[in-house]
Amino acid sequence: MATSNDLLIKQRSVIEFLAAGGCSAANIYARMKTVYGEMCISACAVCKWMRILKGKKKPRETILRDRRRSGGPLSASDTAHRDKVDCMIRAHRRVKQKEIADELGISKERGHHIFTTVLGYRKFSAPWVPRQLTIEMKAQRKDICTQLLELYNAEGEAFLRRILTGDES
Repeated sequence: MATSNDLLIKQRSVIEFLAAGGCSAANIYARMKTVYGEMCISACAVCKWMRILKGKKKPRETILRDRRRSGGPLSASDTAHRDKVDCMIRAHRRVKQKEIADELGISKERGHHIFTTVLGYRKFSAPWVPRQLTIEMKAQRKDICTQLLELYNAEGEAFLRRILTGDES
């Protein structure tokens, strides 16, 4: 199975070949869409590559691979770091980003990325809280609601009269 990067390079090669044969961008896109289907690059990308190729005098001058970009790989976002951060947050909800970053030896920015994007936590007041309920929380809420419904079915209006409502103060 080819990776998405390999597929992208193949499609760029096809564009270069068909452009050298004199095909228009619309024709190239239509032909590629029939071959690659959903995996085909967009028509805008085909036009972009046509503009790039138009400025080249010799086909061998075109570099189809993406150039290396500055910065290191995002190795701090791997599953090992993610699991460690999740355990630390679950153990102590008021832990600071800097404390986690220092303990794991990662940058605060990587730590923040893991908290918010990868794990889905957000800062609410002081502790870290998950954005969505976990499966255990959902099951617990379902059990409580089922118990309350059974009590209501058994006792009726008398059950509702015993419920007190109010704020937490």
